[in-house]
Amino acid sequence: MKTILPPGPRGLPLLGSLRSLRANRLDFISNNRDTYGDIVYFRVGPRRVYQLNNPEYVQYVLVKHPEKFHKSSALKRATKQTIGQGLLTSDGELHKRQRKLVQPSFHHNRISVYADVMVQYTNSMLEDWTENQCLDIAHEMMRLTMRIVAKTLFDADVSEDANSIGAAITTGLEATMERITRLTQIFEKLPTPTNQKRHKAFKFLDDTITGIINERRSRGEDKGDLLSMLLMAEDEETGDQMSNEQVRDEAVTLFIAGHETTANALAWTFYLLSQHPEVEYRLVAEIRDVLAGRNPTLADLQRLPCLLMVIKESMRLYPPAWVTTREVQESFELGGYTIPKGSMVMTSTYAIHRDPRYWEKPELFIPERFSTQNEAQIPKYAYFPFGGGPRVCVGNQFAMMEAQLVLATILQRYHLSLIQGQQIIPQPLVTLRPKYGIKMVINHR
Repeated sequence: MKTILPPGPRGLPLLGSLRSLRANRLDFISNNRDTYGDIVYFRVGPRRVYQLNNPEYVQYVLVKHPEKFHKSSALKRATKQTIGQGLLTSDGELHKRQRKLVQPSFHHNRISVYADVMVQYTNSMLEDWTENQCLDIAHEMMRLTMRIVAKTLFDADVSEDANSIGAAITTGLEATMERITRLTQIFEKLPTPTNQKRHKAFKFLDDTITGIINERRSRGEDKGDLLSMLLMAEDEETGDQMSNEQVRDEAVTLFIAGHETTANALAWTFYLLSQHPEVEYRLVAEIRDVLAGRNPTLADLQRLPCLLMVIKESMRLYPPAWVTTREVQESFELGGYTIPKGSMVMTSTYAIHRDPRYWEKPELFIPERFSTQNEAQIPKYAYFPFGGGPRVCVGNQFAMMEAQLVLATILQRYHLSLIQGQQIIPQPLVTLRPKYGIKMVINHR
């Protein structure tokens, strides 16, 4: 009996929808949602992909039956050189052990200590800004959040190497996305200029993180941060500590994920505010009323509801983690279709966050969607910027606190205007970046 497949783009022989996916990933998944509905089937070469566009189906995969879905082998292979087998790519018991080790570093009482560092580093950045200066705000946010993560989680100062580290991470993310959509890996070992550039970038990033680890291990200090926890962690059964390679994989994973996502969220927020002066006016008025010129603290955030609404709405339109993929471990039924073992399911925050079935005027920037009253009406998993279930982002509270504190600190002192005539294009790598940056002029308030 022939298996009935969900509707979807036919694609080409052998290649499937690979060309369309590579040409414009965001348009491709959005068109799939609008044209074919809740479950969309397509191929990427030999891979069978099922795109899920219904919040209930997202909940099924991420929350109700996560044991049936593992991180895709394509993602693991693509990220092997950069993050290895860290929290992002591991599965099963290994993932549970890793998460148990990392989780305490992001408990509320611990991340509250990080608040002062976040504000301090933001003010330090602002000291270098000058009136009427043109800045790429995406680049500025990357440098800032990188410094904050390095200090709070690893007690390290990467200020001098921030640009080089950022370039190496960008190279790694571009290589990752290319490998995920590539049908063969035979070209990766060839000594092409592109491969040589990538190997050099990977080595620089690896040497930087390994250097931080080796220095801390040689001192034997317990500084109470994430790195100390990783270095002192012991297996409950054997008493063995994590190897340097294991520590390195976790450190690189959290270093990249911990700054990349927040930086992108902040950059897109500044862009959206520059396009909606009435929203910025209300937000700045709220910040001034509450802070009256002083630095923000963690305790202030509950008195800044507009600030939180703006960030949430920004992450609806431009979710840093724009897509999630899982490999099916056992066949299952969903929406009247059989989804077979070995296939891939894809859920996209970008597609569902802009679905007109769940959002009125979905393309518009309307922070009031996230007022207490309105947010209660949003269907579960129609909004999931941090994922969900046992693999929900371990640093979600850290990221939200950082975004709010950084934004309040900057907006209290500066107004940022978008330079006209530039192309602002989302680039869906592992995270959703502005492809050419976002150039803005800064002025004192």
